[in-house]
Amino acid sequence: MQASHPAEARRHLVHGRPQVLYHQGVVPPSPPPPPPRATPHPPTSPPPPPLPVLLNLFLLLFFPVLLLFLLQSSTPSSSYSSPSQPLPPSVLLIIPLLLLETENQHKTLGRVLQPFVRSETNTPSKEELELNERNLTTKEMTPTRLGKLHFKLRYNFDKSALVVTIVKCTDLPAKDPALTSSDPYVKLQLLPEKQHKVKTRVLRKTLNPVYDEDFTFYGINYSQLQVITLHFVVLSFDRYSRDDIIGEVVAPLAQLDLTNTETCLTLAREISPRSLKIRSQGRGELLVSLCHQPAANRLTVVVLKARNLPKMDITGLSDPYVKIYLLYNGQRVAKKKTHVKKRTLNPVFNESFVFDLPAGVDGLDSISLEFLLLDWDRVTKNEVIGRLELGGTRAACGSANHHWSEVVTSPRRQIAEWHKLRE
Repeated sequence: MQASHPAEARRHLVHGRPQVLYHQGVVPPSPPPPPPRATPHPPTSPPPPPLPVLLNLFLLLFFPVLLLFLLQSSTPSSSYSSPSQPLPPSVLLIIPLLLLETENQHKTLGRVLQPFVRSETNTPSKEELELNERNLTTKEMTPTRLGKLHFKLRYNFDKSALVVTIVKCTDLPAKDPALTSSDPYVKLQLLPEKQHKVKTRVLRKTLNPVYDEDFTFYGINYSQLQVITLHFVVLSFDRYSRDDIIGEVVAPLAQLDLTNTETCLTLAREISPRSLKIRSQGRGELLVSLCHQPAANRLTVVVLKARNLPKMDITGLSDPYVKIYLLYNGQRVAKKKTHVKKRTLNPVFNESFVFDLPAGVDGLDSISLEFLLLDWDRVTKNEVIGRLELGGTRAACGSANHHWSEVVTSPRRQIAEWHKLRE
């Protein structure tokens, strides 16, 4: 056998694997450089995968049985007769572990079974709630259709007259449910003075009345048109009660061009509900003074003034007056009323009224007063702004009770007090 060359390397099998042995003086080849190490990122621990459902169920059932078995095996049966016998240390150590593991199994099982559990109550999603809210808002904001009013305007410079032609109404609502129709007519007045008031004839059983009626208002200079507003009120006639108000149309003349005298200006406006809503700050206050005269068996009432009344007119003002009722055992037996104060929200009345009490009445126990503050309107029915009740069981609390008590306990004295009006 020939000797191996010194530069040669010999191969051996070590544990069945080839190994290279180098002779002395032979430099082994340098190992390849290690691959560059990637910059370590913060480890993100993925959530541990949940155990199979059957295993979770088995563990949930197994731990209580194991706990019971340890209790029975570690403690003799006679020890259960003594409630003060402590549990062995092995059981005390394993109980927290069992409880912790049981809780973990419950959480895991809940995560596993969650996709398969169907709720009994159908909770609406966020999108469904938003859609429902939009639908409700749209429904509330949708105005009621009351039809249209068609009219014409023309100004006569030679006669200083404004000519208004009420042509027709279309698509009116039915105010008579039995006949599905109305008996409509139109009232017109010029604001803000409310001096000129006219109305059309009544047309029976129709929702599309045609009038073609001319109304001429004389003595109106052309410069006055800038401050005049046409106020139309559409009503349905009722033979047995007050006429029903369908709606109104407000047309300021300042927005219209009436310089062309040869042709009429033809207009059509949507009929809107009457804007007589009470403002949120309240119905105002009323100052009244009372005096009981037992010797004459009289009750003197002085209506002094009111303040902060709500706007009941499209002009932003009201035409208030006060009605006073004397009640005996809850029944109205006498009535008085003040004069109307035009175009004001803070009227001053200063009117005195004397009520003769019913014969045989001793004191004010069975007597009470009712005040109604109303807004006068020539075109439509008068609107109640607010009311005040004094005396009897009606003045149960507040300023009304205090005022009436002062009148009862202090006869022959005039006692005044402010009261808030209520609905």
